[in-house]
Amino acid sequence: MKKIFLLICLLGNVFLSSAQGLTTLSLEEKSQLKNPVSWEGAINNIEGNSYELSLSAEIEKDWHIYSQHTPNEGGMGPIPFYIEFKKADEEFILDGVLEESETHRKYSKTWGFDEIFFKDEGKVWQVVKLNNPAPKVIKAILYYQVCKEVCLNEEYYVVFDIANNRVKFIDNYDDFDAYTGVVDPANSGKVDNSEVEESEKETKSKGLWTIFFIAFLSGFAALLTPCVFPMIPLTVSFFTKQSKSKSQGIRNAIFYGIFIIVIYVLLGSVITGVFGADSLNALSTNVWFNIIFFILLVVFAVSFMGAFEITLPQSWANKVDSQANRGGLIGIFFMALALAIVSFSCTGPIVGTLLVESASKGGIAPIIGMFGFSLAIALPFALFAMFPGWMNSLPKSGGWLNTVKVFLGFLELALAFKFLSNADLVLQLHWFEREVFLAIWIAVFGVLALYLFGKIKLPHDSDDNRISVGRLCMGLVVLTFTVYLIPGLWGAPLKLISGFPPPMHYSESPYGVGFTKTGGSSSVDFEIPDGAKLLPNGIVAFDNYFTGIEYAKNVKKPVLIDFTGHACVNCRKMEDNVWVNPKVLKMLQKDVVLISLYVDDKRKLPEEEQYTSETTGKRIRSIGNKWSDFQISRYKANAQPYYVLIDLDENNLIDPVGYTPNVEEYTKWLKSGIESYK
Repeated sequence: MKKIFLLICLLGNVFLSSAQGLTTLSLEEKSQLKNPVSWEGAINNIEGNSYELSLSAEIEKDWHIYSQHTPNEGGMGPIPFYIEFKKADEEFILDGVLEESETHRKYSKTWGFDEIFFKDEGKVWQVVKLNNPAPKVIKAILYYQVCKEVCLNEEYYVVFDIANNRVKFIDNYDDFDAYTGVVDPANSGKVDNSEVEESEKETKSKGLWTIFFIAFLSGFAALLTPCVFPMIPLTVSFFTKQSKSKSQGIRNAIFYGIFIIVIYVLLGSVITGVFGADSLNALSTNVWFNIIFFILLVVFAVSFMGAFEITLPQSWANKVDSQANRGGLIGIFFMALALAIVSFSCTGPIVGTLLVESASKGGIAPIIGMFGFSLAIALPFALFAMFPGWMNSLPKSGGWLNTVKVFLGFLELALAFKFLSNADLVLQLHWFEREVFLAIWIAVFGVLALYLFGKIKLPHDSDDNRISVGRLCMGLVVLTFTVYLIPGLWGAPLKLISGFPPPMHYSESPYGVGFTKTGGSSSVDFEIPDGAKLLPNGIVAFDNYFTGIEYAKNVKKPVLIDFTGHACVNCRKMEDNVWVNPKVLKMLQKDVVLISLYVDDKRKLPEEEQYTSETTGKRIRSIGNKWSDFQISRYKANAQPYYVLIDLDENNLIDPVGYTPNVEEYTKWLKSGIESYK
C-alpha cells in the first residue's frame, strides 16, 4: 500500500514540477550526478531485547531531504521520508513511532505550503523489540527525496546486523534479500579494518611517490644551474660527432644517462646501508642530527648565494677525466662520474638536502630520492642526443642560471630552520616557538622577493638592472607566499605549510591570540582534568598513559592512544588537517579520552623508574624512551604517528593505524572503534 502511495507521490511530483518549470532528470543524467547524501547507521542496545536503530545523513550544501512530516495531499507535493521495515510484527515489534532530529520549515511557492526538511544533516531512529527467537538481522528499505535545483528520488537497502553489531548499505535488492548476517566464527566480533589497512599501504606508497616527485623536480632545478646546464650541448655534441654512426651516438648517450642514474642511486644505497632503514627514521628525532644538518644546510645555502664554492679535490676530477678517454662503456661511465664530480659545487647542496630529508623518512626513501634526482639530470642528455634539433630551442647560458642557483639557496636556508626547530621541539626549550619560526621564514622569503625584483645584488649577479618577465612573475609568487605567512603570527593555521612550523600549542599564544582558559574573547567553558593539557581546537589530552587510563575509567569512555613526537612532521599534518575536521574534532572532544605519548621526550626519568627493556635490551632513561618501549613491546610498532583505540580493560577495539591523511578513512576508523566500545 505504501509503495502505491509513493508511486502516486512520484507521478504527482513529476507532473507538478513539469507544469511549474522545475528541472527533471533523465536516468542517464541522474546516474552522472553524485549523490549529495551520505548515510551512516548505528545499533544501540537500550536494555534486554530493545534496540534503537538509527540512521544519520550528511547532506551537501544547498541540498535538503524532505521530512516524514512534510505535507502531501493526494500525491501532490514533495515525497516524504519513509522507512519500510521488512517482517515487522513477525520477527520484531516497532516500539513507538519513527523519531527524527530537528528539521527546518520554509514556505514553498511551488507547492503553496510550508515544506519541512533536513538541511546539512539529519537523523532518524526507531526503537524495536525483538521477538523470541530474536532475528540476527533487521532489514529496511529507505525512501526519500533530496532536492536543490533538481530533485532525486532515492531508494536504499539497509541491513541492521544485530548479531554482529554493524549496519550495512547494500546496492541491489538481490544481495539485500539474500543477506543473513552469518559470519566466519573465527572473525566473529571483529571489525572489518581491511579498507583502513589498504589506505595505510596506499599512504606509504604515496609517501615514496612524493619523495620521487620532489627529487625529480630538484634534479631539474640542478639541471638549470651554471655547473650543469652548459654541459648539455658539449656532452651531446661529443657523442654525436665522435661516434661512428648516429645510432652509436644515441646508444652512448643513453648509456651515459644510465650511468648517471647508477652513480646517484649507489649513493642513496650507501646511505641506507650504512645507517640502516630503521635507524634513519630514528635519526630524524635526534637532537644532534638536526643541529648538524641545520649547520650543513646553512653552509649549502650560503654557498649557493655566492659566498664561496664547495668543490671536491681537483685531483679527483683529473684522475676521473683521464679514465674517461679509455673509450667503450668504461670510458662513458667515467665521463658520467666526471660530470657528478665537476658539477658538485651546484649539485652537492641539492643532493645533500635531498638525502637529509629522505633519510628522515626512513626505509628506501634515500634510494628513491636519488633515482628521481638522477633521472631528471640524465633524461636531457639522452633525449638531446636522440633529437639533436631540439638543441636549437635551448635558452642561452647567462645570468638567469645564477638566479636559479641563488633561488635554491634561499629555499635551503628556509628548510635549514626546520631542523633547528626539530631540535628545540625535542628538547622543549621554547627558544624557537612558532612565532619565531614564522618570523624567520617571512624574513627569508621577503628578502628573496626583493632579490627577484632586482632590489638586492649578490656576488655573482650581472650589472644589468633589467629583470625578465619570468623573474618578475616568480617574485610575485614569492611575495604572495610571504604575505600568506604573516597571519600565522596571530594564530592562523597556515595549512599550506602544515607540518613545517612548530605546532600551534608550541607558541607564545598556544590557543590563539586573545584566548584564555577562564575568560576573554575566546575561552573554554569546561574544567581541564588534573594531569591533562588543553590543545588547540578545545582538545584535551593527557601525556601520561596511566593518568589518562584512570581518568577514562572514571568517565567511562574509550581511550585513543596517540604515539607521537615533538619533531614528527606527519603527526603535525594529522593534527592540522585531519583532527580539525568537524566530524573528527567532535569525537576527539566528546567521545574518547586522548592520551598523547611523545616518544622523543628527552626529559629524564627518576633513577628509581629507569630500567632495561626486555624487548630491545636498551636502557630506558627518558620519558620518550619509556613510551617508545611501550609502543614496541605492546604493539610491535615503532613509527609515528600511531593510533590505538582501546577499551577500559586496555583491549584493542579496532586494529591500530598509522599516518592516515584521508579524512574519510580516519573518520571511519575512529567511529568504528567507538561504536565497538558502545
